[in-house]
Amino acid sequence: MDKKNALRAGALAAGTTLMMLLMSSPALSLTRDDGDDPGTGLSVVETLGLYVLAPIALFVVIAGLIMVLDRSHPDHRVTGPNTKAKAARQKAGAKA
Repeated sequence: MDKKNALRAGALAAGTTLMMLLMSSPALSLTRDDGDDPGTGLSVVETLGLYVLAPIALFVVIAGLIMVLDRSHPDHRVTGPNTKAKAARQKAGAKA
């Protein structure tokens, strides 16, 4: 049953992509519109900085702020089976 759903999802994604490619007509972009005033193009370095480095830097800053400003109580954190927080809770439960 999983193969059937995967095949259906793949066909839907491929069909959607194909329709989007067919509906967009890059040939129309060669015709200039009235009032069109495009600026100068971006260099390769500017493009990489704007579309690759800037989002990565923004992600790192947000993740860093979340980690630094995290003030949750250690007992409320979700932990794995072999971590100190769980061992501390088990000790506290054994004392009670």
